[in-house]
Amino acid sequence: MKHTDIRAVFQDKALIKTEVTVCGWVRTARNSKNVAFAELNDGTTLKHLQIVIDKEKLSDFDEALKLGTALRVTGEVVESAQNGVEINAAKIDILGECPAEYPLQKKRHTLEYLRTMPHLRGRTNTFNAVFRVRSVAAAAIHSYFQSRNYVYVNTPLITGSDCEGAGEMFQVTTIGYNTEYKNEADYYANDFFGKRAGLSVSGQLEGEVAAMAWGKIYTFGPSFRAENSNTPRHVAEFWHCEPEIAFAELPDVIEIAEDMIKTVIREILDKCQSEMQFFDKHFENGLIARLEELISHDFGVCTYTEAIELLKKADVKFNYPVEWGCDLQTEHERYISETVFKKAVFVTDYPKEIKSFYMKQNADGKTVAAVDLLVPGVGEIIGGSEREASYDKLVAEMKRRGMNLDLYSDYLDLRRFGSVPHGGFGLGFERLIMYVTGISNIRDVILYPRTVGSIR
Repeated sequence: MKHTDIRAVFQDKALIKTEVTVCGWVRTARNSKNVAFAELNDGTTLKHLQIVIDKEKLSDFDEALKLGTALRVTGEVVESAQNGVEINAAKIDILGECPAEYPLQKKRHTLEYLRTMPHLRGRTNTFNAVFRVRSVAAAAIHSYFQSRNYVYVNTPLITGSDCEGAGEMFQVTTIGYNTEYKNEADYYANDFFGKRAGLSVSGQLEGEVAAMAWGKIYTFGPSFRAENSNTPRHVAEFWHCEPEIAFAELPDVIEIAEDMIKTVIREILDKCQSEMQFFDKHFENGLIARLEELISHDFGVCTYTEAIELLKKADVKFNYPVEWGCDLQTEHERYISETVFKKAVFVTDYPKEIKSFYMKQNADGKTVAAVDLLVPGVGEIIGGSEREASYDKLVAEMKRRGMNLDLYSDYLDLRRFGSVPHGGFGLGFERLIMYVTGISNIRDVILYPRTVGSIR
């Protein structure tokens, strides 16, 4: 149906004193002796548009004042000292009635309560703002890479190999539970692909294949991890942006990651001003200033070994002990970025035992050319590395880890046929959204969170 976006009503001054038709859902309403008011939102803006109902001109509007009701309103746009603009209703049509048991009433609901209704929570101010920021951030990521000659690649979601080598994959099968097969080999031989398959934890391996042909590529899509981590930072299905760059070494990877993060955050601050002001007021006072501060300075850089020494000297009792060779926990990452550097910091050259098989082995024989970006308030949001370009070194490491080389034959061929230095990183998209909004739980920045024991 023909109508004008509410966002346009607020932005286009030429619409003042003209008649328009708008559609939306009633967010608030109030009734007085001679006039009634309904605030309408259609999802195109965080602001609600006030509809003024003159009781002498319109009747039978009581149903139109119920929260959640979907309306089509035609009327004149007029200036308002309080709201900027509002509409004097000449005609109101109810598109969808909403009963009294509508769960989103005027009181402010907790995020925990709203998680019980993911199908409705998008109509609240918080989730209106979250997903608008998410949309702008996604567009900014695409724009960043497209404007720099990267090729956008859609890597497979179903794979026969585990990129991380950790075995935390969801199995893909058409057989399901069955007791008629004598062993695993017979089971998979009769399955759809004739071998074990799972949902991809990362598009990196296939991304490297593409980078060895087109030089600079990026992926942007869902990843899946069957990791039994019921924390505010983990979900089983999340979105990943993963660039892969040929002819690049670790310093190049770090430079690109910093430039991308700064560019995307700048875009969000510029295009989502009302949403960011909302988050600054309701979720993290000083959020906008923190982000402006972040992108105005060069990010810090330190090695893992230096980070461990800083943590050991810290006058803080950590829940997880710190020793060289340990995996940095969120409390360690936040201490490094928030207390030591007081800004975003890249930590490089981790012990090879705690990192993935594909990372370039450093000359010391103990570390790999890995990098994590740690940011205040969240911890790690980017993980990357220079990839191991030597066939012999890669094979030796995979054998040491007991990996099945047959599952990675394509990947190993890249090291046989014209191998070059190359690297890349993965950006956890939801963690970026958490960071820029001040939202503390990853379940609140994704439409339908998939977590341990919970799916709908």
